[in-house]
Amino acid sequence: MTTARIMTYNIQQCRGSDGKVNPDRILNVIADSAPDIVALQEFDAVHHIDILPYLAERLGLDVFRAAGGGPLAYLSYFPLKAVQRFDLGFSGQCLRADVELGGKRLHLLNICLDSFPRFRSHQIANLLGPELLANPSMGCPALILGDFADYFWGAGNLELASVLRRTHRPLWRGSYPSRCPVFGRDRAYLRGDVRILEASINRSFLARQASSHLPLTMTVQVTDTRRSVRLRSLAGGRLEAAPG
Repeated sequence: MTTARIMTYNIQQCRGSDGKVNPDRILNVIADSAPDIVALQEFDAVHHIDILPYLAERLGLDVFRAAGGGPLAYLSYFPLKAVQRFDLGFSGQCLRADVELGGKRLHLLNICLDSFPRFRSHQIANLLGPELLANPSMGCPALILGDFADYFWGAGNLELASVLRRTHRPLWRGSYPSRCPVFGRDRAYLRGDVRILEASINRSFLARQASSHLPLTMTVQVTDTRRSVRLRSLAGGRLEAAPG
């Protein structure tokens, strides 16, 4: 299997647009899209209770997060490896993880940036820098997704566009604020042999209530540009010369 349904969702500590804290609304919004992997932002403990095990158990997914904690996490049907948190500076965060889809590795970078232009520009520079996307160890296809915290053409977007491919999104791209979603803060970028087959934003009444952000769900496919020719096995494992 080389495809997966991947969601990015800033759940804002389960505090809805109506000011009420209700993890069950978040649970139902996620379940409605049936994702294989969920990249969560701002999931901090609700009333000092860790809600990740609660969400994971009822969704049939496993929890993956950094050993030192932090506001980012993954819920995933697939096992994730190399889960590591990176500080982007000025409260910006990135949670890296790797997933195998059909024998092909995909790097996942779940990010949450700051909306202040100078801070955001610094965070994007670190995201594109030697610890993350410019690191030679990250040679596989990559999906960078999360809350990019911009309202229009924000600081650092030119650098993002020069290095990464922005994913195709629904015609109406707004995901924030949920009651009147006019800003596309929640989105994704691609690098390498990976593409988006389908994308949708949940704009249901429940999603508009559950958080100030709407979730974006994408069907992601890892591709491979290499081509090979199938050969019949040679008798006795001998080598043969091919004419021409």
